[in-house]
Amino acid sequence: MSDLELPARTIPVPTSVSPEAQAVLAMGLLSPPTEYPPIDDLEAWRALVAAQDAVVNAVIADMTGAVAAERTQREVGDTVVYVVTPEGVADDRVVLDIHGGALILQGGPACAAMTVMAAARLGLPTWGVDYRMPPDHPYPTPLDDCVRAYRALLEDVPPDRIVVAGGSAGGNLAAALVVRARDEGLPLPAAVVLATPEVDLTESGDSFATNLGVDSILGRLMPVNELYAAGHDLAHPYLSPLFADLTGFPPTILTTGTRDLFLSNTVRMHRALRRADVEAELHVLEAAPHGGFLGMAPEDAEIAAEVRRFIDNWSPPTTEASADGQ
Repeated sequence: MSDLELPARTIPVPTSVSPEAQAVLAMGLLSPPTEYPPIDDLEAWRALVAAQDAVVNAVIADMTGAVAAERTQREVGDTVVYVVTPEGVADDRVVLDIHGGALILQGGPACAAMTVMAAARLGLPTWGVDYRMPPDHPYPTPLDDCVRAYRALLEDVPPDRIVVAGGSAGGNLAAALVVRARDEGLPLPAAVVLATPEVDLTESGDSFATNLGVDSILGRLMPVNELYAAGHDLAHPYLSPLFADLTGFPPTILTTGTRDLFLSNTVRMHRALRRADVEAELHVLEAAPHGGFLGMAPEDAEIAAEVRRFIDNWSPPTTEASADGQ
């Protein structure tokens, strides 16, 4: 067996996607490779997280101000949960949204903003879990926080009115939450949304090689994975839910793109769910890097519509909500 060696080549912006998507791809590399500190240098990790979060917070600070929504927050143990209900929405369903950020980023203000964006995108009441993260709170704390938030939501909302959703690192935690909830005997949500999920921290899939450098958003994250795992086996099902027993998993919609570094994660998770006889849909966007086209292209709106359709199918709106246009 030998590795495939390819000559250097230029990959053009494709004409097969919308002009808006082409414009995003024409921006080139949007996230330069990160130099990660040694695993045991926690102060350097804290500095890296602070610097990268400052950049994200500056970008998204003004993105949610115009969204008309009721915004509150609640304490669930040591975890803050942001609760956002879009204005004019009367719906008894709730999305438990778990934010991305490579398992170390986008807590606090970024999590609050992303909860608003998630609620606006799907038009549903949304709980955003501001789970604690490394370097100070490695596994299992982030997953514990998410499970605790899910338990709290179950006290308010029947499981058949709950959707668990997560993108990227949030997709890891969303899937792991469901597996652990099942293992702990909790009722499971009506549906699950996994957007370009980081479900394999061992990074064993083909696209970790084939899309490395092609994905304009994401690079390999192995040092972060090891920081998060804190010495635990990266292949453990609560760390890499791709390798879990997925029996009884709720209906799931998975989304990715042909340039996504996590393309293999997503398609392999879809196949694993189907092998477990789980209802699962896979949607792959042409030329999309990790996370899609930054919400700037019609392709992103198409995916949001597919996700909302999927939710409505597995947890239909009530008559009252339908009368309000939901």
